[in-house]
Amino acid sequence: MKPCRECGHTISEQAPVCPTCGVPYPARERWDGWGFEYKSQATLFGLPILHVCFKFRPNRVPVPAKGIIAIGQFACGGLTISQFGVGVFSISQFTIAGFALAQFAVAYSLVAQFGIFLHQGRGLLVWSLADIIRRLQ
Repeated sequence: MKPCRECGHTISEQAPVCPTCGVPYPARERWDGWGFEYKSQATLFGLPILHVCFKFRPNRVPVPAKGIIAIGQFACGGLTISQFGVGVFSISQFTIAGFALAQFAVAYSLVAQFGIFLHQGRGLLVWSLADIIRRLQ
């Protein structure tokens, strides 16, 4: 038995929630959310070389992966592998990128099911941004 880190009520070490105050995992000294996160110690330009993050904060807000190589549900970086991504090179379901492989994309160059590109694009329904602007005039 241990005291809850918030209210001090005695609880089991395996308790998922404090019965008094409702704090999640009350026996742990520190708890910063649900899920998995790995950040490499090595950095480049202030970003970790690798950041893998499938995590939610205690207030249930997702934590984005930010790094040279970023992998997660939400990701931002040089190479992103994600559901929602922003990056130079991106493999995502939804992305804004320089070069993209995605279901929905806005990119300089892309391969996508649906997308808007600046230079070159391949896919089911992809359009050049220049063509879209031309048609609007």
